[in-house]
Amino acid sequence: MEVPLVDLVGICKEFDGNTILNDYNLSIKQNEFVTLLGPSGCGKTTLLRCIAGFEQPDAGKILFEGKDITSLPAHKRPLNTVFQKYSLFSHMTVAENIAFGLKISKKSKKYIADKVDYALKLVDLDGFGSRMPNSLSGGQQQRVAIARAIVNEPRALLLDEPLSALDLKLRQDMQYELIRLKNELGISFIFVTHDQEEALTMSDTVVVMNQGRIQQMGTPQDIYNEPTNAFVAGFVGDSNIIDAVMLQDKQVALCGARWECIDTGFGTNRPVDVVIRPEDVEYVEPERGIIKGVVSHIIFKGVHWEMEVEAGGFTWLVQSTNMTPVGTEVGIYVRPENIQVMHKPQTEDEEALINE
Repeated sequence: MEVPLVDLVGICKEFDGNTILNDYNLSIKQNEFVTLLGPSGCGKTTLLRCIAGFEQPDAGKILFEGKDITSLPAHKRPLNTVFQKYSLFSHMTVAENIAFGLKISKKSKKYIADKVDYALKLVDLDGFGSRMPNSLSGGQQQRVAIARAIVNEPRALLLDEPLSALDLKLRQDMQYELIRLKNELGISFIFVTHDQEEALTMSDTVVVMNQGRIQQMGTPQDIYNEPTNAFVAGFVGDSNIIDAVMLQDKQVALCGARWECIDTGFGTNRPVDVVIRPEDVEYVEPERGIIKGVVSHIIFKGVHWEMEVEAGGFTWLVQSTNMTPVGTEVGIYVRPENIQVMHKPQTEDEEALINE
């Protein structure tokens, strides 16, 4: 059995009596791009700082290839961190910034020069070594920070919301750059963000967090298409989350009508939550819909129209490439395979986690 590169076992952390991480367990494989995704205050940055060695967990263990590194100082861990703020030395050139850690390690001048050249090429900044940081764009400065972090060949790279200060186009370009870098270097990336698009675009594995606990972990496709609870469905992408009753296997009642679905095992006449993505809602002629409604709002989003439809006592969010004017009566139809049925929270603690 393959030993995980990083293994977090029962990690707990409190600040001023507030629980930040609660019995947190996570395994990360070699050459895996793992994203910790969640709202502000969910514990993702604290977890990253524990992995890096900047914070000590109150309980639990951090294992690296099976070896306990929980008490190992940050500078002795085979990991490097890239922060949201680039933290470049303004009085040093790009090359001197990248070489800083290698000089502290007393490497030879030739070794340092070769490594700096290699790192600059990796981040597409070949020829920028003599430039000063203040002459670079935000995206270029972030590339320098990444080059500095990878120049000493860490086994894993920790990235704490490194793209949040960039504008949209630069952020999208850097997403592809990070994927390329991860594949070329063959190391693990542990990435922290609250941006769902970043998580879905770059990751092999997405870990959705709330209140210091894992809500769901899986591939981007699993997280988006098969959310395990209303929090995940609402946080990752747009959703219609509707109170419903599971009448029997493959049949659910919502918005005053019976709908066919593909889910089983929920019992009979049990309250459930139903998630339907806006792009999966089809509006048809009124007589062909399962329920009827009226378009109440419409917004042009560039690649599609986003509409609100009042139907069955619920405001449906609908995305379509076709524009339907406000006031139009439409029918609402959803294919059975696009209706996602989920258990409602069973305890007050679960309810609090989902509603946070």
